[in-house]
Amino acid sequence: MHGLNQRYTVRPGGRLAGRLRVPGDKSISHRAIMFGGLAEGVTEVDGFLEGADCLATLAAFQAMGVQVETLGAGHVRVHGVGLHGLQEPAGPLDLGNSGTAMRLMAGVLAGQVFDSTMVGDASLSRRPMRRITEPLALMGARIETAQNGTPPLRVRGGQRLNGLDYAMPVASAQVKSALLLAGLYAEGETCVTEPAPTRDHTERMLTGFGYEVKRDGARICLQGGGILSGGRVEVPADISSAAFFLVGASVAPGSDLLLEHVGINPTRTGVIDILRLMGADIEVLEEREVGGEPVANLRVRHAPLHGIEIPETLVPLAIDEFPALFVAAACAEGETRLSGAAELRVKESDRIQVMADGLVALGVDAEPQADGIVIRGGELGGGTVDSHGDHRIAMAFAMAGLRAAWEIVVNDCANVETSFPGFVATACAAGLEVAVEA
Repeated sequence: MHGLNQRYTVRPGGRLAGRLRVPGDKSISHRAIMFGGLAEGVTEVDGFLEGADCLATLAAFQAMGVQVETLGAGHVRVHGVGLHGLQEPAGPLDLGNSGTAMRLMAGVLAGQVFDSTMVGDASLSRRPMRRITEPLALMGARIETAQNGTPPLRVRGGQRLNGLDYAMPVASAQVKSALLLAGLYAEGETCVTEPAPTRDHTERMLTGFGYEVKRDGARICLQGGGILSGGRVEVPADISSAAFFLVGASVAPGSDLLLEHVGINPTRTGVIDILRLMGADIEVLEEREVGGEPVANLRVRHAPLHGIEIPETLVPLAIDEFPALFVAAACAEGETRLSGAAELRVKESDRIQVMADGLVALGVDAEPQADGIVIRGGELGGGTVDSHGDHRIAMAFAMAGLRAAWEIVVNDCANVETSFPGFVATACAAGLEVAVEA
């Protein structure tokens, strides 16, 4: 279906009920392939997300000589080649729609002896890359971008990298991770200081692969020149994918849904905190730790939501969940205000503008701001919205159908496969009436 324009048609009403497990966490799946490839020995990954983004990372490592076996749904075995065992790829590495893959790989490729080029699809080719190429250059990396700082990225091999002490201007897990990955290849110590907490999967997984990471408040440091040791990685269900169902069940009367084995890493649970501030009924059950990551079952039942001013401290902890949260705001009583989220304008689409346009098309009062949005909740009508090829926007507007007065049509939905293969089937099984057509 990829490459074709897909359209969702959502019938109004319904409720979400039962139990479901959304696919594996995208951030952790990317890193499991990368770290497994760079480790000594074999890494077994369970719960791997077989979405287009993570498969692009897998293909890139295969192109550099890493053997990866697919052993069944979500189970892959990676035969690591060590930090210095990657081979020059025959051609450009195509990372599709994945900003995470391109930014993290820049850190890895900066430390190799060979030249390499990374390319992406139309959306990725518009995304800003100077935020990683500039600090990497301070370490001694040589990476060329297109004129406006966007892909393709051409990475020159054979550069000597030196450790760096870097204070990030903007909270970004991708920048932090790229620098720590380059730090594996650098002389001396690499330290990154965050202005606000961001997802810490890289630090947790480095530790899980036996690499020492020192953390002191907002500062994370590692020494270059160590080794990664392969092992087992169990990938929890992705809270970013669960978010659509948390919102859908919160807004649809009569809903009672259990989401199983969801990753509840504290750097990712902003969506739960924000929904609870709005009045959502979400219970965290059976908390446990799996492979260094906290996991739980989430039970969500319908509750009347009210508008809030979203605390800026929660913004980096929910950055990928805002398309879903904007739908919650549209269904809430009163006004919801978001600021401090300019980052949303440089995601797979300009998520502030695209969500505002879509909400207005459905009859909701939504005003975009430079770094956020103001949404006055009320009645959702129906109509046609354009996701601009952004997977999270497509899924958010599909959930809006639960509270719509009439049918919602969402255009340009093929990219949902990048993060949530099988979304339509999963949503239908839970009670959303959505059909897909090419």
